[in-house]
Amino acid sequence: MRILVLSFYYPPDLGPGPFRASALVEALRETSPAGTHIDVITTMPNRYSGFSAAAPALEEFPGLTLHRINLPAHQSGMLDQSKAFLTYARNAVKLARHNKYDLVLATSSRLMTAALGAWISRRAGACLYLDIRDIFVDTIKDVLPKRFARVAKPLFSVLEGWTMRRASKINLVSAGFGEYFSTRYPHQPYSFFTNGIDDEFLPEALPLAAPPQEKQGKALSVLYAGNIGEGQGLHTILPPLAARMRGRLHFNVIGDGGRRAALQAALEQAGVDNVTLMAPMKRSELIAAYRGADVLFVHLNDYAAFKKVLPSKLFEYGAIGKPIWAGVDGYAAQFVATEIPNAAVFYPCDVDAAVNAFDSLHLHDTPRPEFITKFSRKNIVRAMARDIVTLLPPAAGERGAADR
Repeated sequence: MRILVLSFYYPPDLGPGPFRASALVEALRETSPAGTHIDVITTMPNRYSGFSAAAPALEEFPGLTLHRINLPAHQSGMLDQSKAFLTYARNAVKLARHNKYDLVLATSSRLMTAALGAWISRRAGACLYLDIRDIFVDTIKDVLPKRFARVAKPLFSVLEGWTMRRASKINLVSAGFGEYFSTRYPHQPYSFFTNGIDDEFLPEALPLAAPPQEKQGKALSVLYAGNIGEGQGLHTILPPLAARMRGRLHFNVIGDGGRRAALQAALEQAGVDNVTLMAPMKRSELIAAYRGADVLFVHLNDYAAFKKVLPSKLFEYGAIGKPIWAGVDGYAAQFVATEIPNAAVFYPCDVDAAVNAFDSLHLHDTPRPEFITKFSRKNIVRAMARDIVTLLPPAAGERGAADR
């Protein structure tokens, strides 16, 4: 049996997509029938222009072959990203021709990796399992220029429909996506395996610190780590919020993205001096930064599409045990209120609401053992891998069970 995994990002690249993809591949290696071979087709690290990491183009392991495709240099612009994806897609199709696949798994934030999986699975006559991490068609109107969005949305809606109907099963990373997809594609089977907490963030690997001492006269440290794009809206919230909290808080922002320059310009225009922008960093360094913060900050822009989203960063933040200050609405707000103790939610882009939410936080570390147990990445991807393997031909599954 042979499984193809398509993921545009993969470690040592940074971000929730690479970490999810690699954990899922490892779970599939453990769960798949004996004799199964997994091919992963991904890219060289390219998520952030400010972060680079060496990685081989080809890696071979028992039962696993990993292909990394070299992309042209690109920034976060739409044209650059389109060219980069076309390079990935062309090379992925060429590589996939060499093998006969029984199952194609595509893990996709934007729609195009899912569509690529649908195309390759159709040509191979293979089952298709889609892991959908965002609703691209739903966000187009908010994150793209209006003129472009008016033309692009109908085209991408058709592509989405073709892709989803080709799938044997669709996993949605947020339960908030359920209504959108089930309304449009009611006959498709769905599962809901969320993002999760990696082992590096578990208490045995990272014990909670003792409650911090009072910082007499010193500003508390607030940390944001992640993408700096239109979807996060940091350029709209941070300048006025930092100005309002001058003397009380210092914000450290770790990351990169299409709106980093806009954020920097807005901070300068507002005359803000209590925000420090830092480049993306390796996970070990990022964990140390989490540990050094007093409060962890997350924010989504005030767009209707983002009411369905569940930011992956909430899982890391929740495991660390620090107070969480979250500018989110919709499903994410419900999730935080239900699942994460000592987390304060405010309406996105609302400075007054943000200040009130901050004042409601308990400024000490809070163990969250139930949250950690429920959302362990290892447990989630194992269950998801078992779900994926059910799509393999029954005879192969029976032989694998007998072999074990």
